[in-house]
Amino acid sequence: MTDRLYYYDSFLYDFDAEVRELPESARPSVILDRTAFYPTSGGQVFDTGWITAGDAKIRVSEVAEMEDGRLVHYLEAPVKDLAPGTRVRGEIDATRRRDHMQQHSGQHVLSAAFVRLFNMPTVSFHMGDDYCSIDLDTPNVTKDQVEQAERLANEIILENRAVDIRFVTREEAGRLGLRKTPVTERDELRIIDIRDWDLSACGGTHVAQTGQIGCILLRKWEKVRQGWRVEFVAGQRAVATARRDFMALTEAASVFSAHIYDVPEQVRKSLEESRALRKQREQSLEELAAAEAAALLAETPEANGRRLVVRTFSNREINYLKLLAQKLTRLAPNVVALLATTAPQPSVVFAQSAGQASDMGALLKDALAKLGGRGGGSKDMAQGGVTSADGVETALASVAAAFRG
Repeated sequence: MTDRLYYYDSFLYDFDAEVRELPESARPSVILDRTAFYPTSGGQVFDTGWITAGDAKIRVSEVAEMEDGRLVHYLEAPVKDLAPGTRVRGEIDATRRRDHMQQHSGQHVLSAAFVRLFNMPTVSFHMGDDYCSIDLDTPNVTKDQVEQAERLANEIILENRAVDIRFVTREEAGRLGLRKTPVTERDELRIIDIRDWDLSACGGTHVAQTGQIGCILLRKWEKVRQGWRVEFVAGQRAVATARRDFMALTEAASVFSAHIYDVPEQVRKSLEESRALRKQREQSLEELAAAEAAALLAETPEANGRRLVVRTFSNREINYLKLLAQKLTRLAPNVVALLATTAPQPSVVFAQSAGQASDMGALLKDALAKLGGRGGGSKDMAQGGVTSADGVETALASVAAAFRG
């Protein structure tokens, strides 16, 4: 077992230790007799930092707990002459540790707020690089409830309540009224006591006073399988996130020449205008395709019992080709349309009026195979694309020649 120094002092950033073991691993690693490095556990991610042995100072990139309770420190590079019994110096990345303390202690305060206000227990906690989240056991969470929980949590932070660490037996823990009793076989539990607010069994690193959390900002809530997930950030991370959000809103406001508080309304207005323009464009394309289809059929004589329309465009999207093909094949019962566009994306559409004997899907696949393209479709309509427009007109001419006999 490794002596876990962080259990007793979360603000311990430097320590001395002795190498116990160099595990066989694909990555350089070391096990110490004692450590202040926190391993990934209980929703909290690992510490990073440095281990110094002699003149060598190597970064600790990850810390993990083994099944037997030993903690493995993974190193970015091997340390020369490191062996069991070697004395080393450990140094925690203090900025990362303080961030983790603010997030984890903030989670305890926030989870207790949801319980006290709405009887919504936290069933899981996740700490990520950008945000943290708690999953609440509840069928619903409203915007008003989120705001109330955030407000109460920040009031507790402002009161700067003491955060104490103590160890109790499982029997004692059962009488304390913990917010959540852990599933563990350990005889002794580590309790995080936020004065007159929250009692939880927890092995993580925490602040000494709630004021050190700084603040809590709730940013998102959504339905998940086991309840509702609430995303939040605390401390300096909350400040950085709020600053990033503010700058994004400021930039958006400048685009609309508006105040940041008017951005949502401006976005809604722009979306409505965009939808209206898209609808007008679709209607215009419908009318254009109908007119162009009528004109093409008017200039295409019937031969061998069918009207064969062959056209290559230089500035049409494939959706327009499909629309034009539909108009053509519905205006007359004996139309075969072989259409292509060379830009913006070289594409081909083959179509025929219903009830004819040809297989447009098979014809298109064969034509595109010769051009290195891909596509497919039904007996009456097929579409596909090619990487280059070279050879498209020749391919259409070859298929058309087969129809003309």
